[in-house]
Amino acid sequence: MSHSLKTHSLTLLLLFTLSSTATSHFSSSSSTSTTQPSTWSEWRSARATYYAAADPRDIVGGACGFGDLVKAGYGMSTVGLSESLFERGQICGACFELRCVNDLRWCIPGTSIIVTVTNFCAPNYGFPADGGGHCNPPNKHFVLPIEAFEKIAIWKAGNMPIQYRRIKCRKEGGIRYTISGSGIFMSVLISNVAGAGDIVAVKVKGSRTGWLPMGRNWGQNWHINADLRNQPLSFEVTSSDGVTITSYNVAPKSWSYGQTFESKQFES
Repeated sequence: MSHSLKTHSLTLLLLFTLSSTATSHFSSSSSTSTTQPSTWSEWRSARATYYAAADPRDIVGGACGFGDLVKAGYGMSTVGLSESLFERGQICGACFELRCVNDLRWCIPGTSIIVTVTNFCAPNYGFPADGGGHCNPPNKHFVLPIEAFEKIAIWKAGNMPIQYRRIKCRKEGGIRYTISGSGIFMSVLISNVAGAGDIVAVKVKGSRTGWLPMGRNWGQNWHINADLRNQPLSFEVTSSDGVTITSYNVAPKSWSYGQTFESKQFES
């Protein structure tokens, strides 16, 4: 049985550069939050495999655009999702609890792990879904670093039956905004998000503009074509459970491309 399953068949150009971190003054307001979906507490059936990083560069990348997962604070508690779960990247940043089931030989009893979605497991239509195409629709499949997999099962298990449920994310520190781009093109990577974990809408405001909606570029990278240079920047972000946080003057007037700034965090 294979000792690993590499999930890097989908390689994307990353705009993420975690070159500097700053914390700015802010004020915030939250909308009336929607209740946590009742389905989050339900355990559902899926399968899981793992990959073993053969090279340190293997932990840098992913279809959500978070870049170096260790520097970004995610470590090895991460997961790639099959197409049936990935939601075209909208779910990037969400958290799941996983546990091993139905295999007394390989499961570690009474254990579970909490992981953050950072990657996509691409379908392989050269194999049937019930054969080697683990991540083909309609399969619900999780691909874990071996370090995470071995917390719930012995590595010899290979393709394991598991149960999963969506949970709130708990993160250290505030939401991080990494600004990249050139000229009037701006891309902002939003990471380290607690609460629901996944962001569904973003607005940005300069000191000389009103609130401007940003579009999802890919994963949790959001972009806009606007000249916001030489202005302090404020952000309004909305998570998938309907909670909105507005943080004013997250980036000071002197911000530059390649910097990361931190603001208020969602409740976890």
